[in-house]
Amino acid sequence: MAQRISLTNYAKEHKIWAFCVVCFSIFCVIFCLQALYQMIFLGSKSALYAFIAGMTGFIATSIGSLPGFFLHRLSGRIENIMLGTSAGMMLAAAFFSLLEPSIEASKALFHNDLLGLLWVIFGMFLGVALLLGIHAMTPHEHLQTGREGPEIEVHWGIWLFVLAIIIHNFPEGLALGISFAAGDTSIGIPFTAAIALQDMPEGLAVVLALSRTGIARAKAVGIGVLSGLMEPIGALLGISLTSQLGYIYPLGLALSAGAMIFVVSHEVIPETHREGQQMTATLGLISGFCLMMLLEQVLG
Repeated sequence: MAQRISLTNYAKEHKIWAFCVVCFSIFCVIFCLQALYQMIFLGSKSALYAFIAGMTGFIATSIGSLPGFFLHRLSGRIENIMLGTSAGMMLAAAFFSLLEPSIEASKALFHNDLLGLLWVIFGMFLGVALLLGIHAMTPHEHLQTGREGPEIEVHWGIWLFVLAIIIHNFPEGLALGISFAAGDTSIGIPFTAAIALQDMPEGLAVVLALSRTGIARAKAVGIGVLSGLMEPIGALLGISLTSQLGYIYPLGLALSAGAMIFVVSHEVIPETHREGQQMTATLGLISGFCLMMLLEQVLG
């Protein structure tokens, strides 16, 4: 393993990395402020819906985190069922609430089925590239799979887990904002409901995982609650990026779907397939997928 160095020294030695981090941060701030301006001063309903959706995800994460005050731990079987269900809902949401409307919008724009599908595929790989870039720029750590990202020294080790949670929640927030970009609540409402439902068990699982690292329970709950703030931030960014609609709207939907599928495959499923619990996690995933299909029919 490479020797870990301070953030300042790492930035000095890796100027391209530092430039990318600064540019990405400025980019996010500018577009989030733009969405707030549209919502507050221009009365944009789409921006308002996106912000409410993001706050719904934040509140759901907070509700899920609070039982961490009283629950010391859950069995590995129950945790894997919870995370598997969340993964199934994320996958179904990516397919039914993001990819399907993205394909329909792309075909209508291009007036060609093949070109429309290629545009969607391009968007999905953009989402994967976005997450790979964030992974490469951000030092973080998973409880089961270990440390990833740059070898930067982090004085408070729990920040590595916090950064991993942020990476996980960011694409969900982004997708929440993009789902309301066209002002179509038939897409945004069921997707928001799905994300909120899967955020609650996910929030609890995060708090229990953080508690096992040895930090105080109140601090673990606080981190779990605050991690949900990435959802309204991501939602504002998502609605701002796709507010011009046109070809950007289906691309944004596909990007969000690709990012969410990447998170499920790269982050959630490996965390659940441990200690011989693959079967329970898989059953949870299928249950979550079916639950999201029902939500899509009822709310869509």
